[in-house]
Amino acid sequence: MSATPDTSKTPSSSNKRAVSTQGSVDIYAAQCKSCMKWRVIDTQEEFEEIRHKIIREPFECSRKANCSCDDPADIEYDSTRTWVIDKPNLPKTPQGFKRTLVLRKDYSKLDSYYITPTGKKLRTRNEIAAYLRDHPELTGVSASDFDFSSPKIMQDTIPEFIEQKDSANKKAKIA
Repeated sequence: MSATPDTSKTPSSSNKRAVSTQGSVDIYAAQCKSCMKWRVIDTQEEFEEIRHKIIREPFECSRKANCSCDDPADIEYDSTRTWVIDKPNLPKTPQGFKRTLVLRKDYSKLDSYYITPTGKKLRTRNEIAAYLRDHPELTGVSASDFDFSSPKIMQDTIPEFIEQKDSANKKAKIA
């Protein structure tokens, strides 16, 4: 987690009313460095571009078309959905690939995967390297262009029943 307050966050699809839809990210958002309001980012690609440069080019409302700090926030940081925070300055996903994040059922972490241009799901840097060896037509892409870091799950936005379950398990272990 970045120490700067303008770090981009990504809310995941889980919310307290519809936890059965838990899974991957459904909204991308960035926080304005000036007004601290959250702005929904239209595409994953645009979000990755912002995240990739967030430290040297902090996000501002004016980067969105027809948007300023005077406008109301697009989305509020609250517990109606589970929020996660991606590390700043991660490399952008190489063209043709797609980064997918999947929330574990116990909300312990998100797993990062990459979907190849041929639709194959890759789970590790070794799998990426093997895929690139098998597809020499993918020039200018290396295994180091992929980052499997897990975004941090914001504990204050995890559904209450998950926290209660964890608390009950801890009490049972202590007793």
